Amino acid sequence: MEMSFRKLPDNQHEILVRRGKGPDVRLPAQPAGPSMPHDLVHAVVETALGIDDGFWGATARGATFQGFELVTPGRHRRSGMKVLRRGGDAVMAAELRVNWAYRAWSGLPTEGRGVGRAPLDAEVLARTGPRLDAAAQRWAALPVGGELLWRWGVDS
Repeated sequence: MEMSFRKLPDNQHEILVRRGKGPDVRLPAQPAGPSMPHDLVHAVVETALGIDDGFWGATARGATFQGFELVTPGRHRRSGMKVLRRGGDAVMAAELRVNWAYRAWSGLPTEGRGVGRAPLDAEVLARTGPRLDAAAQRWAALPVGGELLWRWGVDS
């Protein structure tokens, strides 16, 4: 599966996903976030931690998520909802780990009232920080209209 993160004007981005199972999908213009798109953070952290049943792993298996549209309208032969029903707990667990890694990387509090128990330890976080640094640099270097390609299961 290949994901193309395209930088748009006004701190927006869009994603085109070409996948082997299920139809190709796209996410129309969305805010990119303070440092890079949230779904790019998922690609980086899920890869760094070997998470293959998170957001992008489920997408590779044909899951469909809110906001994504079919590139070529037609009947979706394999229900994306079935994938989520079978693996939804793993996707949510990955979401927590990705958000924690991003939180630690971006300098947000990881201790104190309302933060909760850490789902990742310092050793694991050490694997994500440098990769998030590299992805943020790649994203920042893109001109408007440029794209960052990420091949699921290949890139790191």
